[in-house]
Amino acid sequence: MSSITIGFAALFGFLFLSALGLPLGFSFALVGFIGMSILKGWMPALNLLGGNPYSQVASFVLCSVPLFTLMGQLAFYSGISRNLFNAAYKIMSRLPGGLALATMGACTAFAACTGSSVASAATMGTIAFPEMKRYKYSSRLAAGTIAAGGTLGILIPPSTIFIILGMITETSIGALFIAGILPGLLLAGTFGVLILIMCKRDPALGPPGKAFPWKERVRSLGGVWGMLVLFMVVIGGLYIGVFSPSEAGCIGAFGAFALALLKRMPYSSFLSAFRDSVQITSYILFILIGASIFNIFLGITGLPGQMSLWIANLPVPRLGIVIAMLVLYIPLGMFLDTLGMILLTVPIFFPVIVQLGFDPVWFGVLICMVAELGMITPPVAINVYVVQGVTKVPMEDIFLGVIPFGFVYIIIIGLMLVFPGFSLYLPNLMGG
Repeated sequence: MSSITIGFAALFGFLFLSALGLPLGFSFALVGFIGMSILKGWMPALNLLGGNPYSQVASFVLCSVPLFTLMGQLAFYSGISRNLFNAAYKIMSRLPGGLALATMGACTAFAACTGSSVASAATMGTIAFPEMKRYKYSSRLAAGTIAAGGTLGILIPPSTIFIILGMITETSIGALFIAGILPGLLLAGTFGVLILIMCKRDPALGPPGKAFPWKERVRSLGGVWGMLVLFMVVIGGLYIGVFSPSEAGCIGAFGAFALALLKRMPYSSFLSAFRDSVQITSYILFILIGASIFNIFLGITGLPGQMSLWIANLPVPRLGIVIAMLVLYIPLGMFLDTLGMILLTVPIFFPVIVQLGFDPVWFGVLICMVAELGMITPPVAINVYVVQGVTKVPMEDIFLGVIPFGFVYIIIIGLMLVFPGFSLYLPNLMGG
């Protein structure tokens, strides 16, 4: 059996184990270890299993993962999510679909604090959904807005996915962070316009809420200014080159800790924030270790190089190859979550992107946008399951509710393909 055949068998074996529900890190490591044993023998495989975990996680770049995670968890437990929703609610409540617009605005701001799509969806499902039901909003619109708004956590910095992408492709993490800002804001703004149009056409979907005087609206911003200033310092410092992503994560975590102290957050909440940060970081690092073992084995088979060469030489336009790559993420989403898809495919796709002359930062943004779409696309649709668990809205209603937002995603991804300069505008200014 040739090494290429063994490589293909390993890919299908990994997808099979993932479809069975085994943890991604374990599936990656098991298939990589067995494949290495077949190709090189037991001792090289055991040496890889013994030395790779430390070398993989002992990276200065990865320091930013637990730090940004801690920043997000401290923001969550300090109650910033409720303050964000209250501020957006008081400003936009009188508009058609005002509560849904407020939810989308709060999701956007909360994504900037946490970088987690699942956390955004779960938090806003707890806070915003009861309010929307109190004002007799359509369950489909309410749940769909929360599920779609939550996905912005992957794209709007700080994003763990961008950190992992930057590490495995040796692309500037700061440039990836900055490149996600404009597409993220465009998505959020287009979602808002969609909600406004839907509720104007059918006021029963989202009737206007209570009106608040301007004085109270301005006062509501007092509960969110600290975290928004912290976000501006972190991202602004990256943009002008004052500090690296790891240093930005340190400043973000320290700033969030200081704000939590000022809010007199209970000791138990601090413990919960640290515990959750450790759990999330451990999950990410375990997958990274397993994927590293798997990708070293695949590299020895020669499969990534052969596949990259074959893809690059296809008799289709350059853009057609990129579109085919992005479409491939749809069936992969049936088996894998976002991180698993990226760790499996990027080592194969990235050399093709470089060879075809595309910008790696632009491609990274596209991958994140497709991954976001996968979070509301069946059958995995993790955000839909999270919202269903929080709101108890029937699954089919949530899927119907996210359909319009899914079409918006497809349109915006198409625009990013046709106009790559939009996502690269801020990174190019940063480089200049």
